[in-house]
Amino acid sequence: MAPHVPRSLAGQAAALMFGIVLVIVVLGGALAALDARRDGDDTARERVEAIASSLAAAPSTATAIQSGDPTVALQPVTEKVRHDTQIAFITIMSPEGTRYTHTDPSLIGQTYLGTTEPALRGETFSEVFTGTLGPSIRAVAPVHASDGRIVGLVSAGITQQTLAENWYAQLPLILLVAATAALAAVVGMWLVRRRLMRQTGGLSPRDLRVMYEHHDAVLHSISEGLVVVEVDRAVLINDEARRLLAVTDAVPIEMRSLPAFLADAEGLNGDGPEDPNVKDEVRVTKDRVLVVNRAPVAMGQRSAADVVTIRDRTELQGALGELDSMKVFAESLRSQAHEAANRLHTIVALVEMGRGDEAVRFATTELELSQRLVDRLTASVQEPALVALLLGKSAQAAERGIVLTVTDDTHLGADELDRELGGVLTPTEMVTVVGNLVDNALDACDKDDPWVEVTVRQDDAALRIVVADSGSGMDAVTFEQARRRGYSTKEGGVEGRRGLGLALVAQVVQRHGGRLTAEVTYGSVVAVTIDRGVAARRPS
Repeated sequence: MAPHVPRSLAGQAAALMFGIVLVIVVLGGALAALDARRDGDDTARERVEAIASSLAAAPSTATAIQSGDPTVALQPVTEKVRHDTQIAFITIMSPEGTRYTHTDPSLIGQTYLGTTEPALRGETFSEVFTGTLGPSIRAVAPVHASDGRIVGLVSAGITQQTLAENWYAQLPLILLVAATAALAAVVGMWLVRRRLMRQTGGLSPRDLRVMYEHHDAVLHSISEGLVVVEVDRAVLINDEARRLLAVTDAVPIEMRSLPAFLADAEGLNGDGPEDPNVKDEVRVTKDRVLVVNRAPVAMGQRSAADVVTIRDRTELQGALGELDSMKVFAESLRSQAHEAANRLHTIVALVEMGRGDEAVRFATTELELSQRLVDRLTASVQEPALVALLLGKSAQAAERGIVLTVTDDTHLGADELDRELGGVLTPTEMVTVVGNLVDNALDACDKDDPWVEVTVRQDDAALRIVVADSGSGMDAVTFEQARRRGYSTKEGGVEGRRGLGLALVAQVVQRHGGRLTAEVTYGSVVAVTIDRGVAARRPS
């Protein structure tokens, strides 16, 4: 780039605009000068026509021309009028062009230099002609006698030198106006440059273009969702964020059209806007589990916008839920294996002591109880994953000293699990709902009287899942927070994992148009109800 060309966009824009304004000022000044000259010529033409017509129409002029010596009568009058009107000359002549008056008395009696034919036809006209005084704008008017005959002509004129002097006198004003306009343009361009410099950071057009191209490429290629929020609207949403938030509107987008947690920092961390930074907060929407980060973008001393990044954790969260269920089941098997080993040692000892009948009775009692539970669950619930989940939760509850009961009302046949035959929830969704509700109940039950009761039943009308426990339950506000925002009443736990249980349940229920309720009756009762007809109309 040439040394005299500014590097920054602000400097180039200011220089370009100043150049344009300067050209406009110069052209405007030139046009103003030309217009002033033209106006001067037009004004002079009108003046000389008026003077010539006035003298020609005066009865004394015709009388003097018809007298024996018109010069004696007319010369003083024309000179006085000429001085009063400040024009170059007034010449009164005969129809043949012989001068009766002139500014230079020595030229009286000589022939008038100029056009007279239109005046002889009775017209008053004007022209530019070079006479004895030089180039001039002159007008010629006929003098009529009382009988209508043309007895003479009157010519009045202003030299172009005089007009030029008048025009030159206006040039300082024109130049002053042009200089003032140029100075105002310089000040304006300086202010524009200063503002653009602040807004563009002093970058050159090439830098801005490269930055935009890279910015656009990054926005469309990164696998994380990105949202830029300014006050009450989102001004930028990349492709991944649109997919995760199910947004199709063009930016800017009003915040009411987006999930509530994007509205402000308070919507994310729940602690108010004192610390707007949010790190790896897990939020649940209607269809997804999202990991959200938020940080303000400062401009000077104020926060200009907030940048929110979003990662999809839906599939991972589902896998973690299934893994948790498998871990619980494995832990249950480990515990049962440990208990089986203890019982086996006891049985062997009884046999060695010669007490075979007692050994058989001891061995079969626990087996019958465990097998009875397995048989009952297998008969009433046709989904192996849910059976395994309930068995694992029963063993887990037993280890913690909690009585977990699967009620006799529990029934879930094969038809209820087949989506093509009208099933409401998939096995994965069923494990998510039941597993999280049971986990919450195990944590919330009363320590002095710990019990949990589970009912899963589907009939022709609806699927109903009820989990009750001996705890004190949640009030309406806490329940609403827990189901909408992943709020947790429990302390500790793995960062980002607490408070998701009820929110994940609410996500599944909302997806199928169901109802999630909580009440305190014979204990704390959380119920999920999904009408079979509503769920059938929704995509699986």
